[in-house]
Amino acid sequence: MGLFDRISRLVRANVNEMVNKAEDPEKVLEQSIIDMQEDLVQLRQAVASAIATQKRSEQQYNQAKSQANQWYSRAQLALQKGDEKLAKEALQRKNTYSETENTLKGSLESQTVQVETLKRNLTALEGKISEAKAKKDILNARLKAAKTQEQLNNTIGSINTSGAMAAFDRMEEKVLQMEARSQATAELAGGGLEEDFRKLEASSDVDDELAAMKAKLAGGSVNQSQLPASNQGSAEKSGVDAELEDLRKQLDKM
Repeated sequence: MGLFDRISRLVRANVNEMVNKAEDPEKVLEQSIIDMQEDLVQLRQAVASAIATQKRSEQQYNQAKSQANQWYSRAQLALQKGDEKLAKEALQRKNTYSETENTLKGSLESQTVQVETLKRNLTALEGKISEAKAKKDILNARLKAAKTQEQLNNTIGSINTSGAMAAFDRMEEKVLQMEARSQATAELAGGGLEEDFRKLEASSDVDDELAAMKAKLAGGSVNQSQLPASNQGSAEKSGVDAELEDLRKQLDKM
């Protein structure tokens, strides 16, 4: 491939790319409709001109035919009157008009075919324009929808979702840490108070138990007073000693 061929191809490629980028579908569709309507106007003018020509040819044909018939009748009249020379001249005129009639007949037939063809083309073009207008509206609607979707996709694509979610994760972690520190602080602040109450509750239990023991001992002393005097002293001493010994053992275990 020669250098000039490569340059020519490169230029054509760049021009095509520029044209493709410059093409606005909506404007191109609208201009296409305008061009078709201009063609429709020209075609209507052509049909009107063809019909007018057909009408003139038809008038000329009918006139030539009428003249030919008239001169033929005159030739007959002259022959009946015995004037062959005049009849011959009338026939010559008749033949002239007959030739014109035949010529106009062929032209008229051709013009009639042409007019019918132009009418069919006109009808077809009108149908195409109507179809193009309807299709243009549909394509414009699809074009607007495509542009809207493209803008939405570009907007969604430009959003840094991962960064935003990462920020939410960091903030959630910070909140959890703050909640944990707050809970730990509350536990540390209330630890001494809880311990004091536990001691009080334990002391209260011991006092209650001690009071119960005293009441038990007092009741035992009353019961032992009913025993014989000889056994009362020794029994009382033995019971008290045993209970004291048990109390000491319990205190040593605490």
